Amino acid sequence: MLRLIWIASIHTGVFLRAWMPSNIILDRIRTRQGLKWGIPAMGLAIPYFAVAYWCTTLIDAGAPGWLHLIVLACLWSAFKFLIMGPISVVYLIRIRLTRNDRRESVQPATA
Repeated sequence: MLRLIWIASIHTGVFLRAWMPSNIILDRIRTRQGLKWGIPAMGLAIPYFAVAYWCTTLIDAGAPGWLHLIVLACLWSAFKFLIMGPISVVYLIRIRLTRNDRRESVQPATA
């Protein structure tokens, strides 16, 4: 039984990694060329928070309880975008610093 749960969670993770729009965008941001889009991508958290709020108002008005899953998924995606902004800035700074270090080590010293 534990093996079945383990395999199901792996397949679910692979499916979500490939087909969830937030995961696709975040994978693009994590590339070398996409790091500059980390801060603007934080704005994508706003629609996710809006959908989560809208679903909670629907739930309070008597909508089905399965909407809690949508609220959870939207909040999770929103927080991923909020966290990715500062992380991308740190990665971008680290890459630029290592690139400058490489340039300095390659240039010959002038006397």
